[in-house]
Amino acid sequence: MCNKTFSDRSNLMRHLRAHTEEKPHACGICNKTFSERFRLSRHLRTHTKEKPYACDKCQKTFSQPEVLKGHLRTHTKERPFICDVCNRAFSERTTLKNHLRTHTNEKPFSCDVCNKAFSQRSSFKRHVRTHVGEKPYSCDLCHKAFSQNTSLKTHLRTHTKEKPYACDICHKTFSRRSYLMRHLKTHTGEKPFACEICYKTFSRRFSLTCHFRTHTKEKPFVCEVCNRAFSDQSSLRDHIRIHTKEKPFVCEICNKAFRQHSNLKTHSRTHTNEKPYACNVCNKTFSQRGNLISHLRTHTKEKPHACNICNKTFSHRFTLTGHLLRHTKEKPYRCEVCNKAFSQSWDLKKHSRTHTNYKPYKCDTCNKTFSWNSNLMMHLRTHTKEKPYECDICKKTFSFHSNLKGHLRMHTNEKEYACDICNKAFLYPSTLKAHLRIHTREKPHTCHFCNKTFSHRNNFVGHLRIHTNEKPFACDLCNKAFSHRSNLKTHLRTHTNEKPFVCHVCNNAFSDHSSLIRHMRSHAKEKPFPCDICNKTFSKRWDLKKHLRTHTK
Repeated sequence: MCNKTFSDRSNLMRHLRAHTEEKPHACGICNKTFSERFRLSRHLRTHTKEKPYACDKCQKTFSQPEVLKGHLRTHTKERPFICDVCNRAFSERTTLKNHLRTHTNEKPFSCDVCNKAFSQRSSFKRHVRTHVGEKPYSCDLCHKAFSQNTSLKTHLRTHTKEKPYACDICHKTFSRRSYLMRHLKTHTGEKPFACEICYKTFSRRFSLTCHFRTHTKEKPFVCEVCNRAFSDQSSLRDHIRIHTKEKPFVCEICNKAFRQHSNLKTHSRTHTNEKPYACNVCNKTFSQRGNLISHLRTHTKEKPHACNICNKTFSHRFTLTGHLLRHTKEKPYRCEVCNKAFSQSWDLKKHSRTHTNYKPYKCDTCNKTFSWNSNLMMHLRTHTKEKPYECDICKKTFSFHSNLKGHLRMHTNEKEYACDICNKAFLYPSTLKAHLRIHTREKPHTCHFCNKTFSHRNNFVGHLRIHTNEKPFACDLCNKAFSHRSNLKTHLRTHTNEKPFVCHVCNNAFSDHSSLIRHMRSHAKEKPFPCDICNKTFSKRWDLKKHLRTHTK
């Protein structure tokens, strides 16, 4: 058949079963069949949980001798199996064998249901279970079931807190070998997987596969609840937890639960203040890799994410996602308390804290608390006076990237946020949001001192300062204090004599935007403030207020 030779007859007989697919040894518990007796013996240990092979270094036990042998190499650091193509070394022969297929592109394992091919038997077996829904591995502690034994092993570490994989360079420990391998690439900078279309390189094959779908637009993973499609399985898994409300990842310090492991990792750094990601241009450090990548684009001006409807490009994927929802009008995220719907999960998160008043982030300088770490970071700049964002056109600097973006639109006169009701366009999404409340009459912010309601949060916060007499914004030149930042900005122009708001009709200049708007009404004869009692209209809100007093006398 294949002319392979053997030293004894028993080995030949065993080998022949690979051709005949004969499996004479059956498990008495689950009826699974095997070609060799030793494979049946090994399988039986999955039922009996027997682990007769113990490591003499750490006392860890194993059901199979070859697994113990491989484990011992984690102590000795021995890697005897070397790839002839790239000289990469491995601790196990099977790992080398799997690795070699990355060079040959061989995929010998094919699915009978969908014909998808795999280079590794384990990947093939794992895939088959997606068709049959089989989860044969169960946790004895919480009874959660898994389709793979490795997933069960990894899950058990959430109970034992075991992290057996240590980095030789920085001694950081990990619960999974894959996490360690991924971490090691942050030291070596190795990115062996390259995209054939755009030549972008990746440290993981999985990342390359996901990236490739940005070219093919393939989204093979579909949610059975809402039919939303995703380009990778992990995104679908995370999405499904929106429906199930499952939050399996719990912080050991404050018991806060998260839907995604990455969110737990990010949250954990709020306790440790760890910032492992450094910018190689300006040395700024970040707690999240995503934030570093986003920050790097402020240097490179790269906008890799394009809208397939209007071709507009964006620096960040989440900005593109938000933009796409403006085309679809989809609002899949709903508040459980008040049923308000949002187009992005981030907006729902922010909104949810208006109900809970949860503010875990505290400023060490003034003890002010914030709902979000990003808000705290922005607030800290009011103390440090840091303005890291510079306009390329006029060199004006800003504390926040959002302010720079808004400022740039003053140069381009770009107003990309349009009202669906009256088609009025705005520079900022927040201004559009505020404008929409004119149509809906919504006033979600209530003062607990006097019960006055407000449509905009900044008006509400400003109003509260009337009760508290708080004036946190002080002028550096004359020390005059203000309750609103906008009032301080306007006041500063009395020192600089700056009048940046110019009327395009008569070229009259003003120090603040509201004065320009009021002035423009003198040209347009516009009177947008009507009296609810006698229907008389006014061009200025203040004139309406004065007029209303004639009714109350």
